[in-house]
Amino acid sequence: MKKTVLCFGEVLFDVFPAYKKIGGAPLNVALRLASLGINVQIISRVGNDALGKELLAFIQANNISTETLQIDQSLSTGEVLVQLDKHGSATYNINYPVAWDSIEATAVASNATINANILVFGSLVCRDERSYSSLQKLLKIANYKIFDVNLRAPFYNKELLIDLMQQADVIKFNDDELLEIRDYLKSPYESLEENMVFIAKQTHTKSICVTKGRHGAVLYYNERFYFNSGYKVIIADTVGAGDSFLAGLISQLLSNESPQKALDFACALGALVASHEGANPIVSNESITKLMHL
Repeated sequence: MKKTVLCFGEVLFDVFPAYKKIGGAPLNVALRLASLGINVQIISRVGNDALGKELLAFIQANNISTETLQIDQSLSTGEVLVQLDKHGSATYNINYPVAWDSIEATAVASNATINANILVFGSLVCRDERSYSSLQKLLKIANYKIFDVNLRAPFYNKELLIDLMQQADVIKFNDDELLEIRDYLKSPYESLEENMVFIAKQTHTKSICVTKGRHGAVLYYNERFYFNSGYKVIIADTVGAGDSFLAGLISQLLSNESPQKALDFACALGALVASHEGANPIVSNESITKLMHL
């Protein structure tokens, strides 16, 4: 049977100064997984409005089942105002409340969770008690859980992050988020690797991955470290690069590739996404392989 990944969380439009793009971290991960040939579903909620209809059509057109997508009759489809600095790094103004703040743990969502090999979730969707409560119900029945930390101030706190980390089999965050979580847990260590081991032990998590922007990533997997120092590209913007990185890592590990090959593939994919505008540019396997071997 083909393996299935289920993503839980926000679906929305990223509104840039001159254009808008469909996004949301869980949807970005799902879209990239689908493009890599992985069977994927997403649990989220859109408004009964024009943007919601556009999102549903887009998701269906990209080979993702909309069976677990819910339609809200009162709240609107999510939008995020994105500002880019001169280096292409993004800051976000995230509208609230919107449809994905009221995701329900329906029978359809529960059944999909039980049957999925992996559940991917983040912290932003927990900003509202309704979606947070639904996520907690689904985490209890999920087979394998990957927590994409994805911090967006002010929508998180120390207690929430520790709770979610303790329920995860894999935690993925960037190097800035690592430092913040290190301080939350009162780690005595300075080096990245020591802190990864410390966090894994404190949260009883099997694996941790830390992305370092253009400097690549580090993976702690089955008590071993794997490293990639990054691939050189010209940055257009960083929106969605981390999401595609995670999708690449998941797809390779599901295909039983070695952790090192999975990390290299994920870093190359993330770099190529950062070299294009928006979160979901078309990236071919050939271009990923070519960058890996430059």
